[in-house]
Amino acid sequence: MSLCVSLAFACDTGDTQNPDTAAPEPVEDTVTEKPASPWSYPVARVSPQVDDLHGVGIADPYRWLEDLDSAQTREWVEAENAVTFGYLETIEERAAIQAKLASLWNHERYGTPWQEGDRFFFSKNDGLQNQSVYYWSESFDGEPKLLLDPNLLSADGTTAVGSLSVSHDGKLAAYSLSDAGSDWQRWKVRDVATGKDRPDLLEWSKFTGISWTPDNKGFFYGAYDAPTEGDEFEQVNKNQKLYYHQLGAKQKADKLVYADPSQPDWQFDGDVTEDGKWLVIDVSVGTDVRNMLYVAALGRGGAVSGKVVKLISELTASYTFIGNQGGVFYFFTNDNAPRGRVVKIDVGARMKAAAAAGDDGAGLPALVLDEVIPQDPHTLQSVSFTGGRLFAKYMVDAKNEVRVHDLAGKLERTIALPEPIATVYGFGGKQDAKQTFYGLMSFTQPYAVYSYNVDTGVSTLWREPKLAFDASRYETEQVFYASKDGTKIPMFLIHKKGQKPTGDSPTYLYGYGGFNISLTPRFSVPDLIWLEMGGVYAQPNLRGGGEYGEAWHDAGTKLTKQNVFDDFIAAAEYLIDSGWTRPDKLAIGGRSNGGLLVGAAMTQRPDLFGAVLAGVGVMDMLRFHLFTIGWAWTSDYGSADDPEQFKALLEYSPYHNLVDGTSYPATMVYTADHDDRVVPSHSFKFAARLQAAHAGPAPVMIRIETKAGHGAGKPTAKQIEEWADLWGFLSDQLDMTLPPEF
Repeated sequence: MSLCVSLAFACDTGDTQNPDTAAPEPVEDTVTEKPASPWSYPVARVSPQVDDLHGVGIADPYRWLEDLDSAQTREWVEAENAVTFGYLETIEERAAIQAKLASLWNHERYGTPWQEGDRFFFSKNDGLQNQSVYYWSESFDGEPKLLLDPNLLSADGTTAVGSLSVSHDGKLAAYSLSDAGSDWQRWKVRDVATGKDRPDLLEWSKFTGISWTPDNKGFFYGAYDAPTEGDEFEQVNKNQKLYYHQLGAKQKADKLVYADPSQPDWQFDGDVTEDGKWLVIDVSVGTDVRNMLYVAALGRGGAVSGKVVKLISELTASYTFIGNQGGVFYFFTNDNAPRGRVVKIDVGARMKAAAAAGDDGAGLPALVLDEVIPQDPHTLQSVSFTGGRLFAKYMVDAKNEVRVHDLAGKLERTIALPEPIATVYGFGGKQDAKQTFYGLMSFTQPYAVYSYNVDTGVSTLWREPKLAFDASRYETEQVFYASKDGTKIPMFLIHKKGQKPTGDSPTYLYGYGGFNISLTPRFSVPDLIWLEMGGVYAQPNLRGGGEYGEAWHDAGTKLTKQNVFDDFIAAAEYLIDSGWTRPDKLAIGGRSNGGLLVGAAMTQRPDLFGAVLAGVGVMDMLRFHLFTIGWAWTSDYGSADDPEQFKALLEYSPYHNLVDGTSYPATMVYTADHDDRVVPSHSFKFAARLQAAHAGPAPVMIRIETKAGHGAGKPTAKQIEEWADLWGFLSDQLDMTLPPEF
């Protein structure tokens, strides 16, 4: 095969080329001289690597940057950081922005409390602590006692708690820890009263919770096999298994509850019913919103008795277990209801029928779903079974509304929320609870926590952060605009109260658009700083998210993924056409799937934006499925292994659609060298190719954080440093002048 490199990194190899042939013969690497530029970037080695995908030659000149630990890659990272931070240090506004971030971040804040046994548990951050601290008390407003302080586990705050689950009697807390932002977690168990850890240690766990048995002597959890010597790290992301851990036992003695070696991509998560009689096993495949459900009866001490019965054995819809009354189980599902509904199933009868048939239930007649809460014009987001009632949280044009139903589905009330444009979390608790808790936040109001009387419906403020920010100076409005195909898309705009479009406001357009994830109003200190800098913040609800149910999500996946980019580009055009801003004052940003979003938008419409912040993005859409957990994203993206999906992926893959000689917007790619979800090679390759292709005067740089991961658990100090750099970059490139009062 001849070396075949086009501007789009792809060229037809001809009809006679066998797409199943091996990769081309290796050719000696070359180094190309770069044209003169106002910015001196490190020279990245250009490799003649070409892959044959379905008869198309795909050039991958920076494949060598996938070897994250090679000396060449490390040298390149150091050289790129030297250029990037050398530039950032010249930005005068950066220090003021960092000081303002630290000042505003320094406020006391609480997580939503919950009760186990006679004890209450909650998290709290004093302000600038790198990680929130967990406390417990003997009563609702009792004296807090320290349970777990993650800040003591590492000097730089990079060891974080992933999740924490307390036993039913409130005496033990199982918690997971991760280092440097890794998805991999290890579980430990702490005695609540003494604050001392037990010897239990469970490793090689990710994307799983734990569920305690009713005797408080153990719990169910998911884990992968530890890699053996010589294994590639990626191989441990297959064949997850569900285990039962008995307190005090070594992990190697844990009992295997369920696994399916024939399905290495399946993941299993166990949930013990509140009455302790059943184990509900959620069976998922990567990020596919559809799942399967298995059920097992639990005997003495929480041991599985009898066979695991397949309640839902095909990927046809999503099902979430809500709670049960005896053998009658309640589920939140999108089965025949793309915007969601609540159904109940007589699981007890199903288990008896499976036992009588002597099989696992897969051969039984179709399940009967008894509808409790029908599909609504608005999207049902989640449901909890608390205090003998069903708390149903809806999205009404991406804003939350909470309705309370009885178990027959009758509406009792719609909760009067303190903020009309807000996001709500909580309403958990036991089935006999008289009190529950919820938290609420908006774009300009921090997360406040309320207690809620289940019988009277009265909300009482429990904790509300106080910070040096005058929310009354700003307002939030929601607009609707037409995408390329005419679809109506909602977008939140946050700006100074009374501000009118003048055509020159620095504007930050942030998006995501994928994996059924909804962008509802959220409180963010960095976003407040952007407002204080004089900027306008815009957040559209793109297809691919879950704001309008599964149909909305599906319309932004696989062969229709381009809809997401069209929605985002149309949002930018709306902001310009309506007079809020102009291209040289418009910045776009996104992280992870949102990094893909802005990468695709800037390659498709480089003329439309003044600056780009591309965080931990999926930039190589032809190879993402080959690294760590990337295979799990094919439910949204598709795979280059499929000929038709390959064509769609190649059309928008940011790495493959950079064109030599193009003037691209000022761009800051940012990633972390320990990101084991979206591996940093995506950003490395994209940045190297962007610097080679770019012909304009604007800087196109990459900021590479060390000892950090994808984002979860990132220490407060590192967040402040990162956002000071990002906002500093935008202030310089959008030619912003900080207000005198900043």
